[in-house]
Amino acid sequence: MLNRLNFLLILLIKYRKKHIAIFILSTLLIALVSSVLFITSSLKKDIFTTLDGQADFTLQRYEAGKVLNTPQKWLEECLELDGVTKVEGRIYGMHFYELNETYFMIVGVDFYDSEIVKNIKSLVDNIDIDKFLERKNMIIGSGVKAFLDEYHYFDYYIFRPPDRGKEKVYIYDEFDNSSNIVSSDVIVMDISLARKILGVKEGYVTDIILTVPNPNERETVFNKLRVSHFNMRIIQKEDIKKHYENIYNYKGGIFLVLYIIVLSTFLLILYQRYSLIKSVDAKEVAILRLSGWQIGEVVQFKMVENFIVVVFAYIVGVFLAYFFVYGLDAPLLKQIFLGYDNLTTEVTFSPNISVKELITIFFIFVIPFMITIIVPVWRLSVEDVSEVIG
Repeated sequence: MLNRLNFLLILLIKYRKKHIAIFILSTLLIALVSSVLFITSSLKKDIFTTLDGQADFTLQRYEAGKVLNTPQKWLEECLELDGVTKVEGRIYGMHFYELNETYFMIVGVDFYDSEIVKNIKSLVDNIDIDKFLERKNMIIGSGVKAFLDEYHYFDYYIFRPPDRGKEKVYIYDEFDNSSNIVSSDVIVMDISLARKILGVKEGYVTDIILTVPNPNERETVFNKLRVSHFNMRIIQKEDIKKHYENIYNYKGGIFLVLYIIVLSTFLLILYQRYSLIKSVDAKEVAILRLSGWQIGEVVQFKMVENFIVVVFAYIVGVFLAYFFVYGLDAPLLKQIFLGYDNLTTEVTFSPNISVKELITIFFIFVIPFMITIIVPVWRLSVEDVSEVIG
């Protein structure tokens, strides 16, 4: 056993150039697929964690294919439904910056609601609500902050409501970086100020959210809402989760297809390399056969030789992907998942790695790799030894 280990070490050193080339290519492929899986998993975790704290239903007025402001009188009707514990009208919308066609998401908040204030304080360090309400202030995301700094709006920004007036709003603070996935392009301000800037008339809200704590009552509430108004669109929290999951699965699937194409090309080259194996390698196998090794032992030995290379490549590739995603925040690659359409989102990915994912990464590379190696080696092992030596 010890002699075989020594022989294995000698072969690894002797053919180090070949093994190093395979190691580098394998590491890059594993790092690529690992990075995609890590990004997708982290984004899903952050999005779903945020959605878990959201209301169960969102109601909108939908007419002629357009979403319109929702009548505030629907709030009272919703409160009368059994199982509904909380109903809230929201004011939010997009503010368009014409010079470079950039959108900001303005969110109106009732700063006299203790629960909302508690959530705001968890995202903004040392916020003083009384001081915030002394004048027209706003809290902005990191993407908005970078944009305003670029255009030299360091202390305030002037909004233009639909009535073409002017609203000068001061920058109070910036959201914590950990919330960038949902707050990068968001501006939070007092709800009455947001109503004015967005042009939402009194008696209307942007939409209505409902909380139904008992899962068994949600279907009943949904059916009652559906028949209450013909122009009411009902969005369930689970539908939003499925929407985001489909988006990230789609983008991750595209990378997986590209990975399979590249992997197939790499394995094809590797297979041809072992099918057209050099005479010195063929003689090496023949000598092992003459030394008393069985065909299974030769194949197993060659598998172990290559398995060591691919395992090290797997370990290094996964660590490189971990550092690339969670250490460097996946530059370039993250924009493919977050999009380029609006403000640049500076996201800090939170680690979310499961054993299942690591096993999946291992098997989708190692098994095809080892099959590619074993077939030509086995074919070489069963050849007539005398022909190879001669």
